Amino acid sequence: MSAQDSSVRATDADLPAEALAELATAIGAEHVVTGDAMNPDVFTDESLHGPGQAPGAVVRPGNTTDVAEIVRIAAAHAIPVTARGSGTGLSGGCVPLPGGIVVSFERMREIVDLDLVGHTVVVEPGITLAELNAALAPHGLVYPVFPGTDAGSIGGTVATNAGGMRAVRYGVTRSHVLGVEAVTGTGEVLQLGGPVVKRSTGYELSQLVVGSEGTLALVTRATLRLSPRLPHVATMLAPFGEIDAIAAVIPRIITSGARPTILEYIDRGTMKGLLRQNDLTLGVAPEVAEKAGAYLVVMVEGRSAEEVGTELELVAEALSEGGAVETYVLLDGQGLRLLEARESAFWMVKAAGADDLIDMVVPRAQIPEYLRRVKTIAAEYGSRVYGCGHAGDGNIHFSVYEKDTERRHALLTAIYQTGQELGGVISGEHGIGTSKKRYYLDLVDPALLSVQQGIKKVFDPAGILNPGKVFDAEE
Repeated sequence: MSAQDSSVRATDADLPAEALAELATAIGAEHVVTGDAMNPDVFTDESLHGPGQAPGAVVRPGNTTDVAEIVRIAAAHAIPVTARGSGTGLSGGCVPLPGGIVVSFERMREIVDLDLVGHTVVVEPGITLAELNAALAPHGLVYPVFPGTDAGSIGGTVATNAGGMRAVRYGVTRSHVLGVEAVTGTGEVLQLGGPVVKRSTGYELSQLVVGSEGTLALVTRATLRLSPRLPHVATMLAPFGEIDAIAAVIPRIITSGARPTILEYIDRGTMKGLLRQNDLTLGVAPEVAEKAGAYLVVMVEGRSAEEVGTELELVAEALSEGGAVETYVLLDGQGLRLLEARESAFWMVKAAGADDLIDMVVPRAQIPEYLRRVKTIAAEYGSRVYGCGHAGDGNIHFSVYEKDTERRHALLTAIYQTGQELGGVISGEHGIGTSKKRYYLDLVDPALLSVQQGIKKVFDPAGILNPGKVFDAEE
């Protein structure tokens, strides 16, 4: 959609009667929901910004053909379309436009095919991580992307290229998507990639769709790579005097031969909040806690207790040589509760009144410098910025407490600029959506933005797919 194209109904309260009639005929009237019958949950996601807004209709397709029909009808009437899974995103990526259509994938949650030889699965986008892994467990398999909530849908995680704490071992969503079936902005159905692990045949467009936040195509099926489920787990906790020491010990752990599943950094303030919020005790002596400026949480997995024991020995040696104040092997219940508390940190900071979230990623070697600069920037603005993050891959999460809108914008701009100067990018796993769009447009290379706009026009020439996300149509 160009700046001159004003036909997209981004401000109309209702859909045209003709479009509603066509949708009812194509999908079934019972699956086209309008007015007060719409569930307000579909108006927004978990972003801290804005109360959300009502679309013109929520449409619930049952299959790929339905999705293609919805998009064709929307394109014919110039109606914006926003895909929605579980709504667990944190960047406003699935917030609809007034007068637009929300395509809710709640009816499309089937496992289409499970290949126990090739360790792949084909699923519809509405299935949640919890549902998929429950079905895989009896087969000793797991889909190892855990982005902080297992209520997230596969479609949503594909759209944002979700990561999570386990990415240091397993990688992010893109590492596991072998192919997608997707509907473009013209209603055309594309089969991209497939259930093979090697491919050197033309452009790999499936990976272009992953992380595109619903702006290029609507994913209707995803072919995913699976991993063996490792039944034995142990968690270590290591307090450090300074975060620099944590950043320095990560390479030691990796080169030791250990294969940690989680390497998670938690600063002192955030750890205190997590323990208090979750009524959790870890057995850290008071004198040790007093010395701790930050903590490293390490989780290892294995096929046997002996294998896990070997991993723990390697990690413990690296931690000791790296200057840990102390090392603790947590009891099974403690480790699980600590990781659950870390995964629920968003709810803690939201309840505490956080005004913004940052999920920037920088090269692992630059973590200390990045954290030092962020601390200085926060002090300059008189703002509170607390953090934890995936130390193994440089993905640092900050909660920002600054009520003044202009001051907060300047603060975040400075933090994002600093990260980019160190080789990082604005979002490591939550996506741009609307929450980070302003910063992205200000800081991204204009040449890169131009290429992305050109790709958008190829997939979605009328500009109806999730307009206003990632970059403005007018841009």
